[in-house]
Amino acid sequence: MTPEQEERPRALLAGSPRRWVRLLPWGLAFVLFAALLPTTITVLTADYGLNPGMASGLAVAQAAPLLLAVVNPLRAWYVVFVADVAGALALLTVDFDDRLLWPFPPMEIVGYVGLCLALGLRESRRTLLLVWLATAGAGVGLAFVVPDGTSGNSVLLTVLSGVTLVLAGALRERNEVQRRLAEQETISEAERERRTLLEERARIARELHDVVAHHMSVITVQADTAAYRLEGVPPNVQEEFTSIAATSRESLGEMRRLLGVLRNGEAHGEAYGELAPQPGLSRIGQLVEAMARAGVPVKYTPYDADVSKASKIPEISETVGLTAYRIVQEALANVVRHAPGAPTRVSVSVSENGELLTVLVVNEPPPEPPTGPLEVGGTGHGLVGMRERVRLVGGTLDTGPLPAGGFRVAAQLPLTPF
Repeated sequence: MTPEQEERPRALLAGSPRRWVRLLPWGLAFVLFAALLPTTITVLTADYGLNPGMASGLAVAQAAPLLLAVVNPLRAWYVVFVADVAGALALLTVDFDDRLLWPFPPMEIVGYVGLCLALGLRESRRTLLLVWLATAGAGVGLAFVVPDGTSGNSVLLTVLSGVTLVLAGALRERNEVQRRLAEQETISEAERERRTLLEERARIARELHDVVAHHMSVITVQADTAAYRLEGVPPNVQEEFTSIAATSRESLGEMRRLLGVLRNGEAHGEAYGELAPQPGLSRIGQLVEAMARAGVPVKYTPYDADVSKASKIPEISETVGLTAYRIVQEALANVVRHAPGAPTRVSVSVSENGELLTVLVVNEPPPEPPTGPLEVGGTGHGLVGMRERVRLVGGTLDTGPLPAGGFRVAAQLPLTPF
C-alpha cells in the first residue's frame, strides 16, 4: 500500500465485514440528498419567497456535501455550515410569513443533524466540541438580527446537534475500544503461540543436549582410556586418542555453555529432571501402566510385540525414541484433560521396510461428557510441541477428531533422523 493510499480517507463503516453495513452510509447520504435538494428549493422559493436562482444555489450547497460526508464529514461540514449561515442571512432580504422558522428551515435542520451523525462517527472529541461551539456561536450571533415577530430556532439546532454529536461520538469510541481489544487479543494469542513454540524448542534442545552429551562422554572416556585398555598402542595413535578426548571435552563444554542460558531461566525444582536419563521407547510401557493405574483404560501394543519381526527391526536412535515417548505422553495427557475415561489405544510399530516408526494414539469418546477442564493450568505445549518435535526429526504428524467421536494422533518418524 502506497503512502497516498494510506492517507486517503476511508468511507464511514468501511471496515465492517458486512457489505450492507459498508453501503449503509452511502445509501443514507443519497436518500438525504435526493430528498432535501428539491424540498429546499421548493420551500425557499414558494414559502419564503427567495429568488429561485439563489434558492437553488443554497439548496445545492446545503445538500450536495452530504455525499462528501461519507468520506470526509469535516470538509462537508465547512461547506454546509457556511451555506446555512448564508441562507439565514439571505432570508433577511425577503419578507416571509412570521409563522415560518428562522434562521434554519426544517430541511436544513434535518441535513445538519445527519451531517453531525457522520462527524460523530469519524472525528475526535476536540473536533466535535469545536463543531458544536461553532454551531452554538452561529445561533447566538443570528439571534441578534432575528426579524420582528419571528420565532428563532437556533436553540433547537444547537440542542439536536449536540445530542447527535455526543451519541455518535460515544458509539464511535465504543467500537474503537472493541476493535482495539480484538486486536490485542489477536496479538496476545500470537505471542502466546510464539512463546509456547520457543519454550518447546528450548525443552527439545535440552533433551537433545542430554542425549548427545551421553555419547560424547562415552567417546571421551574411551579415548582417554584407550592407551590403558589396549596393549602396544603406538605413540602417534595415543596422541590421536588424546586429541579426540580433548576435542570431545571441549565440545561438551561449549554445549553446556550454550545451554546455560536455557537452564538459568528455569525453576530450581527442574534440576533433578534435567540430570535424569531421557526416556525412550522402553519407557512407553511404564507410561501406559501409570495412566492405567490412574483410571484411564489404555491398551498398548509395543513395536516389538511381533517376535517374528523383532529381529528385523533396526536399532532405534535415542532421539527418535525420545520423540515417540513425548508424543505418547502428550497425547495421553490430552485424553485425561479433554476426554477423561475414554478407551484409548496406543501402538508403536515399524514399517515393513524398516525405515519408519509409526506412533498411534487413538481415543474413543468419553463415557460421559466432561463437565469442565480437569486441569486448570496446562503446560500450553500440546499439539504445537508435537509438531515441533516431529519436524525436527524429519517426520510427519497427523491429528484430528474422528467421525464417530474421539481423537487420533498419528506420527511417522524416520528411524534415522536427518
